[in-house]
Amino acid sequence: MLMDIIKSRHSIRKYTDEQISREDLEKILEAGNYAPNAGGGQRSMMVALHNKELTRKLGIMNLAKFNRGNLVGSYVSKEQPSVIDDPTMKDGFYGAPTVIAIFSQGNFLFKTADAFCMAENIVLQATELGIASCIISRGEETFDSEEGWALMKEWGVPDNYICQGFVVLGYIDGEQPVSKPRKPGRVQIIECL
Repeated sequence: MLMDIIKSRHSIRKYTDEQISREDLEKILEAGNYAPNAGGGQRSMMVALHNKELTRKLGIMNLAKFNRGNLVGSYVSKEQPSVIDDPTMKDGFYGAPTVIAIFSQGNFLFKTADAFCMAENIVLQATELGIASCIISRGEETFDSEEGWALMKEWGVPDNYICQGFVVLGYIDGEQPVSKPRKPGRVQIIECL
């Protein structure tokens, strides 16, 4: 059952305008809140934007400082193009109507691991509910402006917290992608002699 959810989860980059329900959003946030976290310290927090206009504004801010010169690769997907694949895209959140921003304590060694455990729980719960998702990076850059700092303050994010990333949520515009075969050699088991 869990493995079926894991195998059916895909990073979706095309969304309809239909908003997810508040009830489903609360279930998704609960899953994120129960993610593993270093030492049980619960040093990360989520801010959910259940507002398409605000989500679009933040998606534009997400791309504002995107530096293509930092790309190691330059291609993500034929089926679901990313902002890397299509430089004409202006919304880093692909038009998703809901976004969860994940913030972590800036001076904590395991902040990124904690945040991405949260993100993984979020996308798995969303998949179980029939909601499409995608994990988006460029969190710190998104809020690195007067406007970004003002939003964080308005949302009650502590001064020493940094956005580690986002999870966009909505309903897929198009067909559900099919899982690609797994590449060989990605798993090794070493037994004791």
